[in-house]
Amino acid sequence: MKRFSTLIALVLLAPAMLLAANTTTRRHTHATDKLQDTAKTARTPHAVHGSVRTTKAHRSMAGATVRRSGSRAGVRRVALTGGLSRHHKVYERFSGDSFAANDLSGDVTAGEDPVVRQAALDALGNMHGTVVAIDPGNGRILAMVNQKLALSGGAEPCSTIKVSVALAALQEGIITADTPVNLGGHFHMNLTEALAHSNNLYFETLGRTLGFEKVRHYAMQFGLGELAGYNIDGEQLGTYPETELPEKLGGVGRMCSFGEGVNMTPLQLGALVASIANGGTLYYLQHPKTPNEVMALQPRVKRTLEINKYIPEISSGMQAAVQYGTARSLKVNFNEIPVLGKTGTCSNNGTRYGWFASYADTQYGRIVTVFFLEGGRATFGPKAAELTGYFYRNLWQSSYFAKAQETAEKQAAVGASN
Repeated sequence: MKRFSTLIALVLLAPAMLLAANTTTRRHTHATDKLQDTAKTARTPHAVHGSVRTTKAHRSMAGATVRRSGSRAGVRRVALTGGLSRHHKVYERFSGDSFAANDLSGDVTAGEDPVVRQAALDALGNMHGTVVAIDPGNGRILAMVNQKLALSGGAEPCSTIKVSVALAALQEGIITADTPVNLGGHFHMNLTEALAHSNNLYFETLGRTLGFEKVRHYAMQFGLGELAGYNIDGEQLGTYPETELPEKLGGVGRMCSFGEGVNMTPLQLGALVASIANGGTLYYLQHPKTPNEVMALQPRVKRTLEINKYIPEISSGMQAAVQYGTARSLKVNFNEIPVLGKTGTCSNNGTRYGWFASYADTQYGRIVTVFFLEGGRATFGPKAAELTGYFYRNLWQSSYFAKAQETAEKQAAVGASN
């Protein structure tokens, strides 16, 4: 009778015990999913380093998967990937053509540096996109390939928006490069690693801490929402919204991780990166049409940014992106001199965008480059970084940096004698 009673009790308790076991299993699985190796994601073009967002139907999902990517020099690095379960993968369909022919028929090139232009043309190859190369010392556009696209109204900046958000947070004193930001539970990350791995959750957290008004204020200071060029024919305006993205679409956090709702042009991004490269001067970009205009060019300062003391802190993350982060594909093609940059990948209505903005820090001076690609699945930020590696390789092999310094010294000597 006692055995019979025990059996009945076990039968009655079985559903509760099974529910508890399933709950424990689900929790364990969720925790395990959070620690997937980022390197596995990195090998998949449609899920690049936490930079690719999910389709619009899933944008409001709050869940985020934090993945450990191992350690370097004793520092644990964490990267954010999309909030979808591995059992519910969503594959976005793209209608854009990554290899559509670039329309160069309207490009005005007589005032460009022919070596820089050719290096950009060769690097871009058959990818659909544009390349803008800038001298950060005076704001001169050295080359602009596919000017129709470069001067258009822009596109969503994707993860390149993180550069302006980082600068805003540094200026507001919210963080330093080494401040550990809690990403949930026991996971923390600092700015250097967040930029290196393009961690979305980190910048969403910064954005919510700053608030929309401050985020927008700094974005406008950095040149977003206004023309970047000085009397450049055909330049269209990239816009920054006056109101915050609705919370159901991610709010200010989404704006700070992907730049959703923002339209940014390659010229706007190039001018911002040039200000980092030169110590804080935001120049109006100028695109000379003739050699005479090149000789007569006078730098035009739009404003001086109060970022000089923060540049080393943001530069460490931009350099780490190239060394071992989302832009490490650049080093496959070029590693002779330091290159610092930021990738971006996202999509809209079937068209995918791939951004990479960078500057090469040479002993002869610096050059800023923005690669913007537009197309389908073959288009993404690390691809833009890879092409940038070809670009710098082309310049290096032509001894461009050394020759540019030699030319500048000769011009300075002529000016002094006059």
